[in-house]
Amino acid sequence: MTTTVKILIVDDEIPVATMMAFLLVRAGCEAKTALNAEKALRLAQTEVFDLITLDVEMPGLNGFELFQRLKQIPQVKDTPIIFVSGAATIENQQRTLDLGAADFIEKPFDTQDFLSRILSLVEKDAPA
Repeated sequence: MTTTVKILIVDDEIPVATMMAFLLVRAGCEAKTALNAEKALRLAQTEVFDLITLDVEMPGLNGFELFQRLKQIPQVKDTPIIFVSGAATIENQQRTLDLGAADFIEKPFDTQDFLSRILSLVEKDAPA
């Protein structure tokens, strides 16, 4: 990758958000974390991200509500959003697809699978 891929990680569990950021930084990405929906919305309005990950179950706005709010922000409209969640019910997975999410990764995840699924989306969207 010639330009650094910038990813926003939204997860209220600090150890999970930290581990995801570590994996992505080690893979050459820039990663920012938001532990709640309010911070995620602030970051999304002031910075441009190549991809956003969301947890489903968070205090305040849940991941589905946050997804809909994020997609109303002009610079996020076309940004791929992946749900990364332990709430991997069939209903939640179907709802993410119905909303237009790029993927759903179930926690706990295999680190190689996590990286390959995220990197495949950002590399595909990178200009040639």
